[in-house]
Amino acid sequence: MTNWPAAGWQLHDVVPDLQIAISRTTPSLDDALDAEVERLWETAQARLGGTLFNGRVFSTDSIRTNLLTGHWTEYRRVVAQLERPELFDQLALRPTATGGVLLCADGVVFGRRPRHAIYQGNLWQLPPAGSLDPSAARADGSVDALAQIFTELEEEMGLTRDAIASTRLLCLAEHHGSHVLDLGILLRTTLREQDIRATHAARGNAEYAELRIVREADLATAVSRMGNTLTIQARAFLDSAGMVPGAWAAATGALSST
Repeated sequence: MTNWPAAGWQLHDVVPDLQIAISRTTPSLDDALDAEVERLWETAQARLGGTLFNGRVFSTDSIRTNLLTGHWTEYRRVVAQLERPELFDQLALRPTATGGVLLCADGVVFGRRPRHAIYQGNLWQLPPAGSLDPSAARADGSVDALAQIFTELEEEMGLTRDAIASTRLLCLAEHHGSHVLDLGILLRTTLREQDIRATHAARGNAEYAELRIVREADLATAVSRMGNTLTIQARAFLDSAGMVPGAWAAATGALSST
């Protein structure tokens, strides 16, 4: 899977109390399409040594400033669409993830994705991040984005919810090539860099091959130096948080916020 270029991205504004709701059941596939999805899934599994897990993830059908509606889908369908983007005409998936901006006492935490990752491998991003899955589902049919980001925070960084002093939703970044959506969430903690690194080393998983903590005053310079090794979503979130004004436009030169 190649990394997606800067062109073709769009930002969607969201309100602080954005709601996410399940509006329909998982659609069925005809036999031919299901067979192609399975072929592409098995191809990706072979390439990645069988490490993929076919869980369920949230796919957005409709975007409004205060509401995302969608359905649960199999991850193998998402992988198939990433492998062959033209399958969007049949699968119509917009897999949706949460992405954090983890601000500690010494700066913003960056993580470099493993080289073999199915999406944006070997690039720097802002941890934690992960697809919305049924663990964040509420009994009323809504989905809790904050619950998801806290799950990712503990799995990836080893940090628990009580380590975070405050949160703020930032924006929704959409890539029209991959149809992936990323919801940015600012996470503030009073922990220092040594605490972040020690906790990650002791309890975090292998989601990031390397961590980097950048002081707020140095963010603009760091983002510029990272160039295209930094994900577009990260630039969007830093821009939306007011930490690196212009980072989004400088990277994309593309679609305005809506």
